[in-house]
Amino acid sequence: MPLPIRSVGLRRGDRARLEHVARTRTSPQRVVERARIVLGSAAGLSGSAICHQLQVTRPTVTLWLDRYEQGGLAALLTDRPRTGRPKRLTPADEQAIITRTLHTKPPADVATHWSTRLMAQATGLHHATIARIWRAHGLQPHRARRFKLSRDPHFVAKLRDVVGLYLDPPKRAVVFSVDEKSQIQALDRTQPGLPMKKGRAGTMTHDYKRHGTTTLFAALNVASGTILRDCLPRHRHQEFLRFMRRVERSVPPHLAIHVILDNDQTHKHPAVECWLARHPRVHFHFVPTSSS
Repeated sequence: MPLPIRSVGLRRGDRARLEHVARTRTSPQRVVERARIVLGSAAGLSGSAICHQLQVTRPTVTLWLDRYEQGGLAALLTDRPRTGRPKRLTPADEQAIITRTLHTKPPADVATHWSTRLMAQATGLHHATIARIWRAHGLQPHRARRFKLSRDPHFVAKLRDVVGLYLDPPKRAVVFSVDEKSQIQALDRTQPGLPMKKGRAGTMTHDYKRHGTTTLFAALNVASGTILRDCLPRHRHQEFLRFMRRVERSVPPHLAIHVILDNDQTHKHPAVECWLARHPRVHFHFVPTSSS
């Protein structure tokens, strides 16, 4: 049975606002639907025509026409608060779960850390409830961050020295940050790959041949961002000195050289100290122990 024509009277100024809501792409779809129902009724369309045009049911049309007549435009833009199911967990129950998460661990023969399902088994709750509580309090038992505290008694002095070189390098000097990456696998593919071309990425064989390991020595010029690099077969003070000689030769003789290094023993070998004594324009700056 077709719904009769029900023409609602629009309140002053509502037509322009309803039309704006109905045509704005950022408006929620449910709000656009309500605005079109009211506009269609105000235009003299029958309830059946509105249902057919907007693909909604009769109760939906009746509901929102009643809501508009009772509360105006505000009743269309916001939903009424819903009571929902009452909470089963008290704040004390949630606090007990948080405390258990923070200060206990599951049995060692079961797992290394709590999961939502393990905690649910231990507390008799659903795992989704545990996940909701953890999410609300920002708890992630499966994640851990490593840290290391430096015990260097000269930590502050070294920190200021190194940071000062980065922020305010000396005049007529070059600052390098030097480091080594040892035990790099020297691999070679068994066959040459095909080059990249339109519609196809470059290719390489899955299998490879081993050529031992190598050590990458690198010196970053802090001012220019350029890198001096060399691969040497071993990681000893001899190889370090060989690389430092190359760095020293790359800098014009009228400039001082400041090198930032970590505390590897190869950097403090007596042979290295003798080389430094013969090259007074080269200055080593060591970062605090246990730091990057």
